[in-house]
Parts: sequence; C-alpha cells; structure tokens
Amino acid sequence: MFLVACIALFFIASCGQNMRDQSRLYPFEANAFFPGNQSARSPVDGTVARGQLRDDELLYTGKVGGQLADTFPFTVTQAVLERGRLHFNIYCSPCHGAVGDGNGMIVQRGFTPPPSFHQDRLRQAPAGHFFDVITNGFGAMYSYADRVAPEDRWAIVAYIRALQLSQNAKIDDVPPDQRGQLK
Repeated sequence: MFLVACIALFFIASCGQNMRDQSRLYPFEANAFFPGNQSARSPVDGTVARGQLRDDELLYTGKVGGQLADTFPFTVTQAVLERGRLHFNIYCSPCHGAVGDGNGMIVQRGFTPPPSFHQDRLRQAPAGHFFDVITNGFGAMYSYADRVAPEDRWAIVAYIRALQLSQNAKIDDVPPDQRGQLK
C-alpha cells in the first residue's frame, strides 16, 4: 500500500506544468527588477565581446597612425590571392568587371560605371584606400563591412593590386630568363 501511495504521489507531482510554463522575459520587455524597468542590464562600459577586440589598427581600419597604409597586415601568399579572387568575383566584379576596368554586368545594364582600377590615380593609391572604400563605401558604392570580414577585405585589396599589375605590366617587369616563355 505504501508503495502504491509513493507511486501515486510521484505521478501527481510530475504532472505540474511548471517546467513547461516557466516565466521568461522577451527582449525590450519592461520589468521592475532592473533600474529603468529594463528586462536586462546594459553591458558594462568598455566590455568587448569575445573575438571582437579590434586592437590592430592596420587590420581593422587600413590605417597606421591615422594615415592610409600602403602595407598589408599579413604576408600576401598565393592562398590569399586566391581568396581575394573568389571574393572579388562575388562582391566586386558585378560593377568593377572581371579585370577591374569598371565595365561589369551592372554597368552593361545601364548603371553608372565605377572608376577603373587601372587609372593612375588608383594605381598610385595606398592599399589602405581600397580597404577603407570596401569598409565604408564611397560615392555610389555602399559599405561591405557587414558582408566581408576584414581579412577577406585585405585579400580583395591584394587581388586588386594583382589585377593592376597584370593589366599594366611591361616586358621589363618579367625576369629576363622567363621572357622567352611569353607568347
């Protein structure tokens, strides 16, 4: 009899809905627990989310000492150029064209052409200029900061530099022992 009573008590206690109907607060819901009737506290001043510390000025702004940099925050390798090519083709080539001449598909459909990367002004611009434009936008181009990670923006800049070299190369740029391979 005692065993039956214990089992019955167990089932009665487990039928409560307190686990299913827990109190909870929705974002921005008023609550008197915290000051200002907020349902959550604001982060402490100076708090940085994990992985969001932006202490490398060159990597995250394209500048050194507040001036546009002409150096890269990491070594440009073949893998970086490939990643830059991939991202350039996704994000940049619709307007700037596959070779960076400003004649992409969007332009062919009637939109205002962007400047060619091969004009002297942009060939002489520091690498930080391209990073800054990708990050903040310029003219009709909007910011890509929320779409392209900083490392990938730098990879795009490296690829733009490779495009500039490829489209403006001279025979003197090729080592003498390799000139015979050119057709």
